[in-house]
Amino acid sequence: MVRGKFKGKPTGRRHFSTPEELIAGTTATRPRTFSQEEAAENVEEESEEELEEPSEKQKGTLGLIEINNPNLVKPKNLKAKDADIGKITELSRRERVEIEKQKAHERHMKLQEQGKTEQSRKDLERLALIRKRRAEAARKREEDKAGNVLFACPLFASLHHIFIKAFMESKLEA
Repeated sequence: MVRGKFKGKPTGRRHFSTPEELIAGTTATRPRTFSQEEAAENVEEESEEELEEPSEKQKGTLGLIEINNPNLVKPKNLKAKDADIGKITELSRRERVEIEKQKAHERHMKLQEQGKTEQSRKDLERLALIRKRRAEAARKREEDKAGNVLFACPLFASLHHIFIKAFMESKLEA
C-alpha cells in the first residue's frame, strides 16, 4: 500500500534504450523512421571515435551524453599514477597575494633587524637612552654604596641625616 496524499504521474518511469537495443530492434520505443542499418552505422562511428580518443570511465549519464560546456566543472580527483609531477601549477589570486604579503613581511623584518627602518631607528635611540639612564643609576648606586659603608645601619643613617641638616643650617646662617 502506497502512503502519501498524491499519486504518481501516469507517464510512469522513462526508459532509455541502449545502442545495442536499437541495433537489435528489440526496443518498443524505437522511432519508425530509424532503421537497423542507420543504427549499425552510428555504432560504428561511435566505436571509431572511442578508438581515436580514449576517455576515462565516467559515472552516471556523463558517459552517455557528450557535453561541450565550458562552464562545466570537471572532477579534480586524480590518482597517483595519473598525476603529472613535472607540471607546474598556477597559484590562485588569493594564494599569490598571501605569498606576496609573507615576503613583504620578511623583507620588513630583515630591514628592521639591520636598523634601516624609521621605527627601528627610533627604537634604537630609545634603547640607547634607557641604557644610559641605567648606567648612570648603577654608577650612582656604586658611589652611594662606597660612601655609605658606615651608614649601612639605620641608626647611623638617621644620625647622618641629622648631622647634614644641622650643617646646612649653620651654613645658611653664616
